[in-house]
Amino acid sequence: MTKTLVAYFSASGVTREVAKNLAAATSSDIYEIKPVNPYTSADLDWRDKNSRSTVEMKDHNSRPEIIKDDVNIENYDIIFLGFPIWWYVAPTIINTFLESYDFSNKKIIIFATSGGSGFGRTIENLRVSVPDTTELVEGKILNYNPSVEEIKTWIKDLNI
Repeated sequence: MTKTLVAYFSASGVTREVAKNLAAATSSDIYEIKPVNPYTSADLDWRDKNSRSTVEMKDHNSRPEIIKDDVNIENYDIIFLGFPIWWYVAPTIINTFLESYDFSNKKIIIFATSGGSGFGRTIENLRVSVPDTTELVEGKILNYNPSVEEIKTWIKDLNI
């Protein structure tokens, strides 16, 4: 029997709502990736060249510290990994999460929320943070909060 986890980072709450529906649709456990220093509105101002998110995204080696709660990644076969798209890729806090646990021989299906951009180089940027045995799958951009039924249709199309 396949065991799934929905792990997500949500700076403003949008991705959180999608993650909750995804967990309900897939009967998955859910885990929030939390930064040690939560992001403020000023931190998320992409128009400010000195905002925290802008500075982090300019440095691909940036690894914002996360709160390491007990999540037993080894108990899961499939991880749905969600986040908002920042500058056409995943926020670097997602790399922190991936580098904090062993994802060997796991299947990670990414999903994201976005103000309009696609996945861009997301898979490529995340690949550096997981072992070669990890399968990374580009899932879906969910720019709205899809219903549990809509998510079930998407999951069925994934053939997992």
